[in-house]
Amino acid sequence: MEERDQRQALIETCLAMNASGLNQGTSGNLSLRWGEGLLITPSGLPYERLQPEDIVFLRFDGSHEGRHRPSSEWRFHRDILRARPEINAVVHTHSPYATMLAIQGREIPAIHYMIAAAGGPTIRCAPYATFGTETLSQHALAALDGRLACLLANHGMIALGPSLERALWLAGEVELLARQYVGTLQIGGPTILPDAEIERVMERFKSYGPRESS
Repeated sequence: MEERDQRQALIETCLAMNASGLNQGTSGNLSLRWGEGLLITPSGLPYERLQPEDIVFLRFDGSHEGRHRPSSEWRFHRDILRARPEINAVVHTHSPYATMLAIQGREIPAIHYMIAAAGGPTIRCAPYATFGTETLSQHALAALDGRLACLLANHGMIALGPSLERALWLAGEVELLARQYVGTLQIGGPTILPDAEIERVMERFKSYGPRESS
């Protein structure tokens, strides 16, 4: 795809993220690997007003091009894409149920086999750090080690993917798992699936979920 098409894809994903209830306002942010860096949503602009020219190009050295500042969370977007060459897209949201668990500092255990889509038997919760800081980025990278999603304490969630479509899909699955977990905690607590079962499901999930068109 041409760069303008990628920028437009980021805008459309932002709008879809908010329309689905995964986020509200401009609290979330998205990025997509591009060239020697990444394309990332700007800081504080309503998604409905975004034009392709508003998307910021951010180099891996932290410098950027464009008429706006990059998202205040640019650091963990940059650090994730720099550390994880298999990842092309990062979705960060403040979705209600995932954030509810993050506020309690709870990870999500294997309450359902769909947790395997996030890469392991748990969705970890990274310790709290001020938004936009190097410390938060380090905590996020650790929580995402061997995983495709994590919670950020008192903050929200991060979901990764080889494409924007896949990352947004995973963010929706994480939010649903969080909602199910909160619900089971209200009726006596969940039954947790064993790690061996999640490993079996992960094998099956290697070809599960949306893929980019060939």
